[in-house]
Amino acid sequence: MATITYLTTIQFDFGALRLLPGELQRLGVTRPLIVTDRGVVAAGLLARVTEAIGSAADARTWDGTPPNPTEDAVMLAAQVYREQACDGLVAVGGGSSIDLAKAVALIATHPEPLLQYAAVEGGAARITAKVAPLVAIPTTAGTGSEVGRGSVIVMRNGRKLGLLSPHLLPKVALCDPELTLGLPAMLTAATGMDAIAHCIETFCAPSVNPPAEAIALDGLRRGCAHIERATRDGGDRQARWEMMMAAMEGAMAFQKGLGAVHALSHPLGALKGRPLHHGTLNAVLLPAVLRFNAPVLEARARTLTDAMGLPAGADPAAFIEGLNARLGLPAGLAAMGVRRDDLPGIADAALLDHCHATNPRAATRDDYLGMLEASFEG
Repeated sequence: MATITYLTTIQFDFGALRLLPGELQRLGVTRPLIVTDRGVVAAGLLARVTEAIGSAADARTWDGTPPNPTEDAVMLAAQVYREQACDGLVAVGGGSSIDLAKAVALIATHPEPLLQYAAVEGGAARITAKVAPLVAIPTTAGTGSEVGRGSVIVMRNGRKLGLLSPHLLPKVALCDPELTLGLPAMLTAATGMDAIAHCIETFCAPSVNPPAEAIALDGLRRGCAHIERATRDGGDRQARWEMMMAAMEGAMAFQKGLGAVHALSHPLGALKGRPLHHGTLNAVLLPAVLRFNAPVLEARARTLTDAMGLPAGADPAAFIEGLNARLGLPAGLAAMGVRRDDLPGIADAALLDHCHATNPRAATRDDYLGMLEASFEG
């Protein structure tokens, strides 16, 4: 028996931001908390959002989202939400801001502690429809969190854990590629590879969900065909549109599951004192994971390589390595600041991550160590 659930209201195109006042009114939100980060503020994107809201709502702002959202940050934002008597949220930014806003929408309306809602703690059943309404406005084309049912948070115990529930889906996603024009090249590349990794992992996941699989393949085609264009030219409107669609589709396909790339990148992203970018981690880990999974993907290899724009018999892992190099991304984990003595703990944590269970090939601790070693120097 396959259970398939889709999804939320998505407004997608250049100019979608203009619809924000009407969507807030439709949701009955009159005093939203805007959750964002200081990079979005510095880029002038928050000002565009507040201008779009105008007099339609009495908005408040919290801009303290860290690169990898933490439980402490969630609780600080939730305190502002309560003190300001807010009745909904608007998330503006990349996956970090959107994930943090989802967690605020949860903990502002549910009993503490946040840890009890983690998927690995059986938390999905504790998340109810009381979650505060959220409008998500992505400013990068990467995580697709604007249409995802998950929020990944670094908890106070040091573990980076997923909160998973259909109730965490934003009520509305305003996907406006205009907001990604001029995004710096390295951030474009890293977030774009995040989207590509999502599409590949969801296609490869063993669970039965043909609609999600088809969406993942379409996103993969768009991402592989346009990421280099988007990285070279920040003003390429078609490439920016295609990459935002690829990111959104990657997250729509999350319904099918992820795999070893994310089982490893989640604990790597929780390393203290080293704010490692999630999309860059996924890009660096993806070749080794593809090689590990190759023996169980033989029957599907042609479909995968076709979606990547490769000829029959091509090596998708080698293609990703070459693409990473052309995009200027790090060659390995060591170049990102990961130390070899970090690897055993990461392998241990990967076995406990919720994405471990949906990798197409069962992985042991030694397998994870092997993938980390293969990704270390590049």
